[in-house]
Amino acid sequence: MTEPAAKAVEVVELGKNYGPVTALKSVSFSIESGRYYALLGPSGGGKTTLLRLIGGFLRPSAGRIFLHGHDVSHLPPNRRPTSMVFQNYALFPHMTVERNVAYGLKLLRVPASDIRDRVDRMLAMVGLVGYNRRMPHELSGGQQQRVQLARSLVLERDILLLDEPLASLDAKLRKDMCLELKRIQEKVGITFIHVTHNQEEALTVADRIAIIADGELVEEGSARDVYETPNKRFTAEFIGDNNVLEGTVSDVSATGATLDIGFAKIEVPAPAASISTGERAAFSIRSELLRIAGRDEDIGASWQVVPARYVEDVYLGLTVSHLVQLPDGTEVVARVMSDSGDNGRFEPGDDVAVGWPANRARLHVA
Repeated sequence: MTEPAAKAVEVVELGKNYGPVTALKSVSFSIESGRYYALLGPSGGGKTTLLRLIGGFLRPSAGRIFLHGHDVSHLPPNRRPTSMVFQNYALFPHMTVERNVAYGLKLLRVPASDIRDRVDRMLAMVGLVGYNRRMPHELSGGQQQRVQLARSLVLERDILLLDEPLASLDAKLRKDMCLELKRIQEKVGITFIHVTHNQEEALTVADRIAIIADGELVEEGSARDVYETPNKRFTAEFIGDNNVLEGTVSDVSATGATLDIGFAKIEVPAPAASISTGERAAFSIRSELLRIAGRDEDIGASWQVVPARYVEDVYLGLTVSHLVQLPDGTEVVARVMSDSGDNGRFEPGDDVAVGWPANRARLHVA
C-alpha cells in the first residue's frame, strides 16, 4: 500500500480581515512536500495576503496554518521553516553580492567558514559564480533577482515563499527565469509557493495551481487540469483564451446536458455540477479548438457547428486570431497557427460556420 505524501503546508478555513474589509474568506487547501505550487489570480484577490499569512508576516483572523504537521498559526516568521523572496529585490545597496547572500546566516550565528561554503554553493546554484564582489547596482534585474533567491535558499528552510518574484522583469527575461526557477526547485527539492497574476508564468513553473479571487479559493488542480478542464466559469475566463456562451438548460441526461442559446441547441458533456432543466448555465470552449469553414463545408464528425459572420483577423506572430459574430451578436475567437492554410480564406462580412469538438466543451453553472 502506497503511503500518502507528506504535507508541507495545510491551511484550514483561513481568513483575514482588515477592520470591516475581508481580504481572505475561509480558505482551505494542502500542499505536498517538494511541490511547486502557484497561487494565481487577479490583483487584489488575496494571493499575497495568503502567502504572508503562511510566512507569519500577518496574523490570521480565523483558521489555522500547519507546516509539516505543526500548528504555526501564531508563530512569527523566524520560528517557521520558511523563507521569503519579495517582489522588489530588497538587496542592501552598500553590500556586495556575497555579503547580501550571507546576511541571514550571520544573524543566525553560523560559523564564518560554513557561511563561505554555503554562499559559494548557492551562487553556483543560481548561476552567479564569480559575482561575489559585485555590488547590486552593477547587476541586471535578473541577476539581482537571482541574488535574492540565493539569499533565501542559503537559509536551507523547507518552504520557499515567492511573492510576484518576476513582476519587475521584461517578458523575455521572465520566461527565462521561469525555467530557471523550476530547475532550481527540482534540484533543491523543497516546497515552493509562488504568487503571480501571470497565467503563463504559473503554467510554466507549477505542479499544481490554486486560483484565488475575491478572497476565495476558486479552484485547484494541476496546470493541465485548470487549463484544459476548468470546473468553474471564472477559471475558464481567467486562464487561456476561452469563449464563454450562456443559455438555458433544456435537457439533462446521464452523459450531458443540452443548452438552448437562442439560435441553437448545444450538446455539452456530463455537467461538472448538479444542474436542472430550466436553469441558466454557461459553457466554455478554448479558442484553439474552434474551426472556421464555409457555410456548406463539412467541419468534422462529432463536431458542434453554428452559423456565424466573419469579422476580422488579428495577426499575433505565432498565431492568428479570427473573430466571428454569432447570430445573437456574441463575438467568439478562433485561434490558429500563423502558417495554417485557413488564414486569408475569408473577408469581413462573409457568412461562415464555426465549430468545435462536442466533447471538449465545459459546462459551468451561470
